[in-house]
Amino acid sequence: MSNNEPHRTSQVAQRQRNVLVLVGPTASGKTSISLALARELNGEIVSADSRQVYRYMDIGTAKPTYDELESVKHHFINILNPDEDYNAGEYGKQARVVLDGIFDKGKIPIVVGGSGLYIQALTDGFFEGPAGDPELRERLYSRLHQEGAERLLAELNSVDPESASKMLPTNTKRLIRALEVYHITGKPISTLQKENIPPNFQPVFFGLQWERRKLYERIGNRVDLMIKQGLIDEVKKLQEMGYTSQMNSLQTVGYKETLNYLEGKSSIDEMVELIKRNSRRYAKRQLTWFRPDERIFWLSVQGEHSFLGVIKHIKEYFRSISF
Repeated sequence: MSNNEPHRTSQVAQRQRNVLVLVGPTASGKTSISLALARELNGEIVSADSRQVYRYMDIGTAKPTYDELESVKHHFINILNPDEDYNAGEYGKQARVVLDGIFDKGKIPIVVGGSGLYIQALTDGFFEGPAGDPELRERLYSRLHQEGAERLLAELNSVDPESASKMLPTNTKRLIRALEVYHITGKPISTLQKENIPPNFQPVFFGLQWERRKLYERIGNRVDLMIKQGLIDEVKKLQEMGYTSQMNSLQTVGYKETLNYLEGKSSIDEMVELIKRNSRRYAKRQLTWFRPDERIFWLSVQGEHSFLGVIKHIKEYFRSISF
């Protein structure tokens, strides 16, 4: 993890195609900082959040408010219904088109989010994988239900240890896709993913870094606020609309625990504590993903005053290389 200023190499040559990329764990302040930067730099925000793409899932995903969405142009928020599938590859391709459109308007794209795969697909290239094989996929899902995810993950580890090392058993969709690609092509998906289409822009990465205790405190406060704002009612409405816990979109921290509560599987106090615990674990996984990336310049954030300092630093540096 590098704490040096982001590299200027090749940025001068692509001075007008620099993309500001702001990453960090959940509850680190990405939304408020990105809004300020968009106003200061005449930018548009390109969300890289795999859950904010879904409509009707506002409170549990800490989506920007209506006023915030109106004040600055946002992309990839509220574009799908919760029963629609979406993946990093699709995002990478579509987001590159959006970036071109923002550049064409003379504005600055500001990519913001904590979904590492989405950011990787956008900034490092995306994998044009083979078309799915419905029969093969059905067999793999049948095995998943019969044998369990751990068994399939062990199988993936034997043929593609690189992909398996980055995957949890709960990531069943990615697990099935990785095995499907291997069986179709005879090659690990991690190998094929390296044959990426390079981007036509220069990403400039910044990360928001908090002392762990303070970050966990912010996570706890955010969960409490979500409950007060009506998370339970939001999940009830999703149920009434026919969306179920079987859908990938609702296998999300905050939603899955609330669904279990509504199904009588836990008390409300247990639900809240589980959301806080699982949110902390999610933040740890996000940091584990981002920390090895030496392109990220990490900025320490502690309180409102430091927020202003972070905004000033990013703004001044980005202007120095882009204008």
